[in-house]
Amino acid sequence: MSRNRRQKAPLECVLDITDLSHDGRGVARHEGKAVFVTGALPGERVRADVRVSRKQFDEGRVLEVLQPSVDRVVPRCAHFGVCGGCALQHLSPEAQIAAKQHTLSENFERIGQVRPERWLEPLVGEPWGYRRKARLGVKFVPKKGKVVVGFRESIDPRFIADVSRCEVLVEHVGARFGAIAELVDSLDARAQIPQIEVAAGDDRTALVFRNLQPLSESDREKLTAFGRREGFAIFLQPGGNDTVTPIDGGSPELMFALPAYGVDYAFRPLDFIQVNGDMNQRMLDHALALLDPQPHERVLDLFCGLGNFTLPLARRAARVVGVEGETGLVQRARENAQRNGIANVEFHAADLTADLRSQPWVREGFDALLLDPPRTGADATIPQLPLEQIGRIVYVSCHPGSLARDAGILVREHGYTLVAAGVMDMFPHTAHVESIALFEKH
Repeated sequence: MSRNRRQKAPLECVLDITDLSHDGRGVARHEGKAVFVTGALPGERVRADVRVSRKQFDEGRVLEVLQPSVDRVVPRCAHFGVCGGCALQHLSPEAQIAAKQHTLSENFERIGQVRPERWLEPLVGEPWGYRRKARLGVKFVPKKGKVVVGFRESIDPRFIADVSRCEVLVEHVGARFGAIAELVDSLDARAQIPQIEVAAGDDRTALVFRNLQPLSESDREKLTAFGRREGFAIFLQPGGNDTVTPIDGGSPELMFALPAYGVDYAFRPLDFIQVNGDMNQRMLDHALALLDPQPHERVLDLFCGLGNFTLPLARRAARVVGVEGETGLVQRARENAQRNGIANVEFHAADLTADLRSQPWVREGFDALLLDPPRTGADATIPQLPLEQIGRIVYVSCHPGSLARDAGILVREHGYTLVAAGVMDMFPHTAHVESIALFEKH
C-alpha cells in the first residue's frame, strides 16, 4: 500500500456533509480533518464508515443516510454504488448540472482569478443511454466460475464490477452485458481477453476485443456468429491501436453524421470522438454561435481530431486550418473533408505542446480560434500562437482546472476578456465537467 494511503481501524461516525468533491463524493470534517464520503450529498447527515487515512484527509463511505438531501433521488441502475462508471446517479440531474456549474465558477475564481462577464445557460441533453464510446474491463474470476464484464468498481478499482446492464451506454450495448459476458466465457481464450472497447456509429456498433494471444478458429467462429446474431461489428486487437482489424475482413470504419452541417464522418473504433453524440451536435451549435465565423474570415482549429469542429466551421468561414497531434486522426480528417466535398480547409499534424516555431501555419493570420485541448489544457500552446489578429477565441474544455488556468493566461497576458462561460453535460451521472468559454480582445 502507498505510503500516502493507509488502511485505518474502521471508524463509524456521524458526519454533516457540506460540499461535493470534484469526483462526486460528499465532503465533511471530523475532528478537524476533511473526510471524503462516497455516496453522500451536500446537506445530508450520514452515518459513515471511515477506513482510509491520508495525511491531509480521510476517506469513507455511507452506511446510512440519516437526513437526506432534497436533491437525492433513487438511482436507476441496480449496480450503482458498486460500479464506478457513474458517481452521481443518486443526485437529481438538475442538481448535478448546478454542481458542475459551481465547480467551474470556483475554479475560475481560485485558479484563474477571473470570472466571466455572463454565464451561459447550461447545455443539457438526454441523461440515459447516451454513451457511444467506452472501455469495458473483462476478467475470468475462478472463484465465481465465470467471466465478468463491466467498469471498475467504485470502492476498489482493482476489481471489475459484475454488471448485467448499463443505463448510460447506448441501449444496444447496455442491454447486452450478460450476453457479452457469456460469449467471452465460452471462449478458449477467456482468460486472455482483458478489455472490450465499445464504439457506436450511426450505422453500426463495434466491439473491439483485446486478445493477448492468437484466437483459435473456434473462438473466431463464435465471435463472428455473435456479431451477426446480435448486430455488432466485431474487431480484434492483438497489439497496439494500429493492430485493430475487423474479424470478418469488412470495413474498418464506422460513421456518424451532423445533418445540420451537411457533414458525415468516418472513424476507426479506437479514434477519439465525443462520447455523447446528441450533446456533440448541441455543443457544435453552441460553439459556432459563440465564435460566429464570418464568410470572409480565416479560423484556426487546434486539437481538431478528425475534424469534428473543423468541417462545420468550413461551412461558415472563408478558410479553416485544423491542427492535431495524432497523425491517424489528421489523415481521417483530410479524408472526411474530401468525402464531404469541403475544399476550403487544410489539416496539419503537429505536437501542440512542443516548439511550434517551425510550423508554417503558425505564421498565417487568423481572425478566430477554436481550442479543444485534452485535460492538460493549452498553456504550452497559447504563448506560441499568432494572437495579434485573433479577435475571438472559443475554448472547449474537458477539465475546469486547466480551462481556469488558461483563462487567466489569456486575460492577464494577452489582453482578452472572458466574455461568457458555461457547462455542457457531456457525461450525465458522472463528476466529469465539460465546459465552454468565449474570449474577445479588448
